[in-house]
Amino acid sequence: MTEHTLTVAGVAVDTRHWIGGRRVASAETFTDVSPLDGSALGEISRGTATEAVAAVAAAKAAFPGWAATPRAERARILHAVADGVEKRIEDLAIVETHDNAALLRSHRRGVMPRVAHNFRFFADWLLKLDHEDFETRGHTNHVSWDPAGPCVLITPWNAPLMLATWKIAPALAAGNTVILKPAEWTPLTASLLADIAADAGLPAGVLNVVQGYGAEAGNALVSHPDVRRISFTGSVPTAKAIGAASAANLVPTSFELGGKSPLLVFADADLDLAVDLAVEQYDNAGQVCLAATRILVEESIADEFTRRFAEKAAALKQGDPRDEATDLGPNIHPRQLEKIDGFVQRAIAAGARAVVGGTPNTDLGGLYYRPTLLTDVAQDSEVVQEEVFGPVLTLQTFATEREAVALANDTRFGLAATLATGDHERAERVTAQLVAGTVWVNCFFVRDLQAPFGGSRQSGVGREGGTWSFDFYCDLKNTVTAPKGWQDHG
Repeated sequence: MTEHTLTVAGVAVDTRHWIGGRRVASAETFTDVSPLDGSALGEISRGTATEAVAAVAAAKAAFPGWAATPRAERARILHAVADGVEKRIEDLAIVETHDNAALLRSHRRGVMPRVAHNFRFFADWLLKLDHEDFETRGHTNHVSWDPAGPCVLITPWNAPLMLATWKIAPALAAGNTVILKPAEWTPLTASLLADIAADAGLPAGVLNVVQGYGAEAGNALVSHPDVRRISFTGSVPTAKAIGAASAANLVPTSFELGGKSPLLVFADADLDLAVDLAVEQYDNAGQVCLAATRILVEESIADEFTRRFAEKAAALKQGDPRDEATDLGPNIHPRQLEKIDGFVQRAIAAGARAVVGGTPNTDLGGLYYRPTLLTDVAQDSEVVQEEVFGPVLTLQTFATEREAVALANDTRFGLAATLATGDHERAERVTAQLVAGTVWVNCFFVRDLQAPFGGSRQSGVGREGGTWSFDFYCDLKNTVTAPKGWQDHG
């Protein structure tokens, strides 16, 4: 291991920033700790306003050339980035698992292939991005998507590279340049992506990576006057701070924030399917913004549902995420584990009952929290209203369809909702009333990049995916041309 390189399970990762096509070290560092065992993976360059300003300057300088690059060439380079990702899926999967403790099998089979798909999808969508010309009193209207400029993208730790490229790919496809600020708990795969992008021929300055803390590097980036777009995935308080900083420069923002999504289970549902959907909410140790953490079950089937749920949850294997047989790994950080347990213990003290779990897994130690289901919870209680972001679900009952909808909508969030019912007409009625950016009926986590994605209320601002991404990352222009006034040049 050299001064600026760490090795994770045999994979070398540069610990410096990537700015203007070269590696840049900072005077100070921060320690990247693995949630697998609490070991220090290495010292990472800690960005400040100095690195942030340099990255924005590099992105600004590279913008004219990249914006002028023909669509087909931009798409070709993005496909080359995808090729590079696919060649290094194993490396990326191993590093990500050590950095955020999500399941290695998921990284290998789903997450990292999805990273490559993000680049391919938006490269291909760029080539078919079009709006049919239309006429107004004989004049022709032509709609175009013009690149906006340098974009600051701030991404979370629960699916670091996948969620980063969900933003990077459309921003680059649109002809913008990018400054990525990855979460300080999980910076490593962003560094590997910088290498992959450079090897794929992405010009210097088009993609920049600044590591560090939000209050230092992040704040300097979102308040910079040369930034033209900001996209953030994370917490509501941080989004409010970013919104205040961006407002000074009138920079458009896109926010994908917290969730407290419901799973509504009606008596006419396939009960086995409903239980499977409910237990699936423990995916990634509950660290999924879209998770349906509030289970709402019709009274007549609540006892049977709870019994089957407890049986299925008990069969989940918790352990080392590098083990193929593991279903739940550890949580990300001691601070997160403390937060999760605080929610649970306060709920129990207030009268809730832990039907499943309810404590850290002391058999495993470390950052493992037992998958938990709490019943006897009040609708206005903290554990029902606030995002826990851990393997903690609540169960409430309802008597009528109207009550189910009222309970489902009774939070400040509106990211997603899941519905289990065997009645097609009921599904149509209920989904029409749910406040959510995405609703799944008898399924969960089926995602297509063509679809709009985002949240309602305090779950977010804006929508991304397909053309919606280009609408955000571009300045939409309408050119109106008169039918007369042309000179004849022979």
